[in-house]
Amino acid sequence: MSNNSKIAWTQATWNPVTGCEKTSDGCKNCYAEQLVKRLKAMGQAKYQNGFTPTLHPGSLNEPLKWKNPRLVFLPSMGDLFHKDIPFSFIDQVMDVILKCPQHTFQILTKRAERMNDYFSSRPILENVWLGCTVENQSTKWRMDCLRQLKAPVNFISHEPLLEDLGMLDYTNIDWVIAGGESGNKARKMEKSWVLNIKAQCDASGTAFFFKQWGTWGEDGVKRSTKANRHLLDGAEYQAYPIPKKKP
Repeated sequence: MSNNSKIAWTQATWNPVTGCEKTSDGCKNCYAEQLVKRLKAMGQAKYQNGFTPTLHPGSLNEPLKWKNPRLVFLPSMGDLFHKDIPFSFIDQVMDVILKCPQHTFQILTKRAERMNDYFSSRPILENVWLGCTVENQSTKWRMDCLRQLKAPVNFISHEPLLEDLGMLDYTNIDWVIAGGESGNKARKMEKSWVLNIKAQCDASGTAFFFKQWGTWGEDGVKRSTKANRHLLDGAEYQAYPIPKKKP
């Protein structure tokens, strides 16, 4: 749990589950997997299973300690909808979320189909935003799963953005995050790919949040993520969505 996240589009992170398995091209250089290796080597008890999907019942009540409202991303160190996370445990996560109406919980997954299965028989809470990662053409089908859900905010993360995504259907998508990959093995993101996404967000009225260039800058030069910043054509685009109200 982090009460002061460095992730630009959230404010805190919560990890009642950790660990995952690679499921698509965006997972190749997973930051969470590398971080878990370091934390395990440092002897942190929570990460002694490495990146094997693991439940952490002892972490369930952490958001109850935060009184001031905040955006909470979960999980930053795994995938809540991995096949090894029982729906019964996800129910416990949702029970805690229900007790924290002051917070907004941002759930991001690469397993949009299992998220759909879960919510097919359960209500989506008013303080839950649901998102999925779409990093290349072959993962665009996840958007079709997400758009079927009626969350206050449905959002897409195009990070790491690995290729031009062509035409996109942002119907029932409220928020789009885009960003380049970080790290020594980061794959380069082209400016034209980002501009294509932004243009389609503008056309559809979808809030657009450009997170970062990552390791490769707007000018194609490799340097630190901090040095490359997050400006697109000299401007900052970090819009947030307006949550939909239930009828």
